[in-house]
Amino acid sequence: MIISERIFKLLKEKGMSQKEFSLRTGISQSTISDWKRKNTNPASDKIMLICDVLEISPYELLSGVEKGRYTQLDYVIVDKKSEDYIFLEAYRSMNQAQRDRLRGYMEALTDK
Repeated sequence: MIISERIFKLLKEKGMSQKEFSLRTGISQSTISDWKRKNTNPASDKIMLICDVLEISPYELLSGVEKGRYTQLDYVIVDKKSEDYIFLEAYRSMNQAQRDRLRGYMEALTDK
């Protein structure tokens, strides 16, 4: 499914007309119609605006992954020198047994 098909699917799910979508995004109705008629995608500079109006993340729009699978944390940008980045890289380099052990420590520390 291409991006414009996802947009029209989301519009239908939300009960939003192309006219309302046009008014809320500032994208002309003819441009929106062209996406459908010519089977083309919106320009990249419109993606964030479209996502805001449709209340989805760019990842959800571009990948087609269903809403709710990912959380806000999936989109955090971190400095490569930060503790978060260093921790994540260390975690990714661990084998499964090491990851399980670390999760056990974390659960014990957070009383979960």
